[in-house]
Amino acid sequence: MNHVDIVPMQLSHLEGVLNLGHRAYDVNAMPYTSWSLSTVAAHWDAQPEACWVAVDDEGLLGFVLGSLSYDEREDWGYLEWIALDERARGKGIASTLVERCCTALFTAGASRIITDVEAGNQASASMMRRNGFTEGVTVTLFTRPNPSHPAPPAAHPPRDPARTRLRRAARTTNTP
Repeated sequence: MNHVDIVPMQLSHLEGVLNLGHRAYDVNAMPYTSWSLSTVAAHWDAQPEACWVAVDDEGLLGFVLGSLSYDEREDWGYLEWIALDERARGKGIASTLVERCCTALFTAGASRIITDVEAGNQASASMMRRNGFTEGVTVTLFTRPNPSHPAPPAAHPPRDPARTRLRRAARTTNTP
């Protein structure tokens, strides 16, 4: 691996961040969240100093997006999104991204920073623990299917790239 730089996110990183996020996040696992241009832009617009990327000569290796205020708690920071490319894992890059984001959020006035990790993502949970996060409240998402509709297929069908682009475009134009 080449020399890695951890730098503030810039417009030139946007495409790489979006692409890595689409590879890293299964928003079907957490249907109350979405990964889109407007998601990235909202964090970058609200708290640019809490948005960092890791890059090397080959391109984007990872990113972290944070913001000040979590729901009704304006004194809490939220480290909401972090992802690494496969070739960057196990090298301390995620910890450096977390530290940069947390430093920015504490400097901006956060009294604490929260994050969430999907239950089965042991690597992320371990990394967060190594970086000073402790487990707080555990919430289980319960769902109730409509009995008059058949159950969805177990495996997700392949995505149609044209439909995906249209959905993304619709989300970005409907953002308040």
